[in-house]
Amino acid sequence: MLLNINNIVIGKYLLSLFYYKDVILDERNFGNSSDFVIKYLKSARKDDSIAQCNLGECFYYGRGITQDYNKAFEWYSKSAHNGYSEGQNNLGNCYYYGNGVEQNYNYKKAFEWYSESANNGNARGQNYLGDCYYYGNGVEQNYNKAFEWYSKSASNGYVEGLYNLGYCYQYGQGVAQDYKKAFECYSQLANNGHAKGQNNLGFCYRNGIGTEKDYNKAFEWYFRSANNGCAKGQFNVGFCYENGIGTDKDYNKAFEWYLNSAAAGSAMAKLIQEASRIQSEQKLTKKSYDQLIDEEFEKLWWPDPYI
Repeated sequence: MLLNINNIVIGKYLLSLFYYKDVILDERNFGNSSDFVIKYLKSARKDDSIAQCNLGECFYYGRGITQDYNKAFEWYSKSAHNGYSEGQNNLGNCYYYGNGVEQNYNYKKAFEWYSESANNGNARGQNYLGDCYYYGNGVEQNYNKAFEWYSKSASNGYVEGLYNLGYCYQYGQGVAQDYKKAFECYSQLANNGHAKGQNNLGFCYRNGIGTEKDYNKAFEWYFRSANNGCAKGQFNVGFCYENGIGTDKDYNKAFEWYLNSAAAGSAMAKLIQEASRIQSEQKLTKKSYDQLIDEEFEKLWWPDPYI
């Protein structure tokens, strides 16, 4: 009996040595990593699911250590299998965007992990599960279920869930169209500094969606959105300056904001920029220029290029 106890003690001691050796070697491999990364590593190796997720985020975003999607996936996977909802959501993101996995993306696996995360009450997981249903990625498209999950996400305080909820109300996807509720969603977002929400609130004021038309307020919210880096907000500021909506006409400022928007990725702004180049080179009349814009405008993929 004493021999067995001694064997157990010796076994635990040897195991601790191996564990200590692995941690030290890992720490050396981490080089000049920030102290918080080492702290996460030590806790993660003790099967702490939150630390595993946090360490995964360090690798995913390159925080305090060299970015490594494969290692991010590894630690997210451990966290997810240990039942942590944020780890489950982040593992879903790896599958959805093809980061750290063999395939470019795996929507079915992403859907499975978003479902786990969402059903465990994670607001981000609920929003991404809504995205899967909305776009039909990894599951059959279902606007009603998309709306249901966006609503849960928004109720749990996730701003992107609230944004998507507003979009569903605006276009009547998964729910009866309700401009007033869309306006309320965008107002809440805008007043909390959400750039896309500010742009959409500007759109509501410009077009009288859920509220009275107010060009001055439209310009005000577009401008806030633009200054917060939203490409569509920047485009809309340019549009307002070009057409004198809520502000004085100023073609120089319009062009400046279109350039900013194009640089930030707005397809519509890039279209106007290219049309302006063609007009300059081929000396198009304004009628021909407008016709070119209209023809190319219809090729843009989003349902409304201003939001």
